[in-house]
Amino acid sequence: MPILNIEIVGAVAQELRSDLAPRLADLAGEALGSRPQGTWIKLHFIPREHYAENARGPGQGVLPVIVSLLQADVPEGEALAEQIRLLTQAIATGVGRSAEHIHIIVEPPARGRIAFGGSLN
Repeated sequence: MPILNIEIVGAVAQELRSDLAPRLADLAGEALGSRPQGTWIKLHFIPREHYAENARGPGQGVLPVIVSLLQADVPEGEALAEQIRLLTQAIATGVGRSAEHIHIIVEPPARGRIAFGGSLN
């Protein structure tokens, strides 16, 4: 049940943008090892002028992708590190950006605090 909220800063090439959400869902689902229809993507585009970092950042041409990852259960230790590595590479591939500009926020486990169709899971 991974749910990813993906925020892409700056322009995305039209040839990538046309089917980006389903492509990212497939890439993320593969990286996370989820079943069909088991990984959900919410995709948001943030104009470059709506993103800032304090002081002098970000550097010239740096356009980050910020991802919040919600899962029923969150792996720990090396398993989490490997999951993040695979997911980072998948998203970088999907959006055509360097992995160093993909930032993933791992949310606390959702089990017992998320409802689907009115049923608490």
